[in-house]
Amino acid sequence: ANDVNEAFSSEILQKLARQELLGVPIPEEYGGLGLDQVAWGIVCEEIGRGSAAVFTTANTVQISLVAQTILNFGSEEQKNRYLPRLCNGELVACFGLTESGTGSDPASMETRAVKQGQTWVINGGKMWVSNGGIADLALVFAQTDSGLSRGEAYKGIAAFLIERTNFGFSSIDLHGKMGLRSSNTAQLVFQNCQVGNENLLGEVGRGFQIAMSALDNGRYSTGACAVGIGQACIDASTSYSQERFQFGRAIGEFQLIQELLVEMVVENEASRLLVRQAGEFRDFQAERKEISLKTSLAKYYATEAAVRAARSAIQLHGGYGYSSDYHVERYLRDAIGLTLYEGTTQIQKLIIGRSLLGLDAFGSA
Repeated sequence: ANDVNEAFSSEILQKLARQELLGVPIPEEYGGLGLDQVAWGIVCEEIGRGSAAVFTTANTVQISLVAQTILNFGSEEQKNRYLPRLCNGELVACFGLTESGTGSDPASMETRAVKQGQTWVINGGKMWVSNGGIADLALVFAQTDSGLSRGEAYKGIAAFLIERTNFGFSSIDLHGKMGLRSSNTAQLVFQNCQVGNENLLGEVGRGFQIAMSALDNGRYSTGACAVGIGQACIDASTSYSQERFQFGRAIGEFQLIQELLVEMVVENEASRLLVRQAGEFRDFQAERKEISLKTSLAKYYATEAAVRAARSAIQLHGGYGYSSDYHVERYLRDAIGLTLYEGTTQIQKLIIGRSLLGLDAFGSA
C-alpha cells in the first residue's frame, strides 16, 4: 500500500530504531551498536530483501550518508549533538548534493554559501533528495568561492548541517517516481538560509572530499541492498516454480526455468562476495583508493545483477510477474533506482577504469 500511495511510514523507521538497526556501524559511545562494516552490509542486505525503499530511507541516507559522515568528519560537539538522535530515530536526515543541473558533476554546483560574521547565508537548491521532505537535519554542500575556475571549483565547496528549523530552509515533495515509491523524495530550497558557523562540517574546501567519502559509504550499503533484492527475486521465483503447474508438472521441472534460477543464484552469490570484500577492505582500513575501487566494483555489479534477477523473476512469473499481484515487478522498479543513486553505473565504470589504467576518462576542465 505504501508503494502504491507513495507514502512514507514513520512507524517502520521507529521499529528499526527500537531494534537498534539504525546505528549498527556507529560506536556505542554515540548511541550505536559499534559493529563492523561486514555486519553493516549484512543488515543492509536483509532490509533490502524486504524493501529497498525502507532501506533507502533508513540505511543509505540516515546512516551511510549522514551519520557515518558526521562520525568521520564532525567535531566532538556535532557527534554528541546529532549521532545519538539519528541512531534512535529522533531525527530523520537527508543528504543534499545533487542539483537539477549537476548530478554526476557535483563540483559544478550552483548553491552558494556566503559568510557574514559567524553566520553562513545559503542560497540555492538541491534535487532528488531522499528523505528531503521529512528530514529534521540536512547535510548540504555549497560553493563558498564563486571566483574559482571550473577546474578549481571543488576547492571552495563546504559541507553544512542544516536543521529544518533554520530560517530560509524549505522543501517540496516530488512524486511520480518509477520505483522506491514509499521512500520520500524532495527538492530542497534555500532562500537566505542562515546557518551558524558551528554547523560547518569539517573545513571550508573539504566539502568535495567529504561528499566523495559519504558517497563511498552509500555505494557500499547500496550494493548490499541490491544483493537483498536479488535474494528476494530468487526466493519468490523458487517458490513460484514449485507451485505453478503447466503441462501437468511444476514449471520448475523445465530446464529453461532451472536455467533462469541458476543464473540468478550464481550472479547473486558473486554480488554478495564483492560486497563482502568491500566490507572487509573498509574494516581493515585499506588505502582510500583501494576502498573506493572495491566499493565501486560491488555497487556496479550488484545493482546491475539485481536488475537482471528481477527481469528474470518477472519472466518466470509470466503475466503475474507483470502485475502487482506479486512483488517481483516492484523489485525491478526498485533495482533500477539503485543503479542511479550514489553514482550511476556509468560513473562506477569510470572510477574502475581510472583505477585500472591510471587515466582519467573524465577529461580536463
